[in-house]
Amino acid sequence: MKKTLLQLTQSILSDMDSENVNSISDSVEAQQVASVIQDTYYNIVAARAIPEHDRLIRLTALADNTRPTHFVYPTELKEIRLFEYNGREVHWKDPVKFLNDMPEDGIEVLDPLSSAKLYIRNDKNPRYYTSFDDQYIICDSYDASVDTTLQTNKTRCWGTVTPTFSLTDDFVPDIDEVLFPYLLAEAKSACFSLFKAGSDPKVEQAARRLKSFVQNDQYKTRKANVRNLYGRRSR
Repeated sequence: MKKTLLQLTQSILSDMDSENVNSISDSVEAQQVASVIQDTYYNIVAARAIPEHDRLIRLTALADNTRPTHFVYPTELKEIRLFEYNGREVHWKDPVKFLNDMPEDGIEVLDPLSSAKLYIRNDKNPRYYTSFDDQYIICDSYDASVDTTLQTNKTRCWGTVTPTFSLTDDFVPDIDEVLFPYLLAEAKSACFSLFKAGSDPKVEQAARRLKSFVQNDQYKTRKANVRNLYGRRSR
């Protein structure tokens, strides 16, 4: 069962024989425990692929006539696994190969950060994209007869976003139900270590057992091992 941040905090306080609270703002200790839960949550989501954080995404077009094929990665984006423009897949190309394959007769654009010269085509929709800085995407072409720049509303991507965590009573961490016992066990273990001058063997044992369990029980639909055929980027 999913739990709110307040419920997770109350559970840990109870196991530590600490004062119960009706809000995480009721005591300094409750705020400290909630902060540990937040840190534990980010440690968990950073170390594994969690299906709840996969979603369809639109890239943000730079909308600059001097850089017509540039997009900006959304701030919450962690990784792209599929990029489509106007219904067709745009493939990742290594930055060095992208530079080597630039057309000699292409139009000149400047890289936003370095002002280095890049060359693109303006007679077709993009087929390849790359990134030199993990901030901007540049595509190899655009169709100037249709649009003056590539458009946000013609993008469709599938990838992973970095979730947010709110230190409020009713916040529910964005993970599947099977991960909640693991989150609670890991946070509880950290709280015992930080605030009770030592770990509890039973809490440590539960955390280890749950860690093994959740490795293969995150997806609602079982999936075979599939080789990734998409170009991708990650932070």
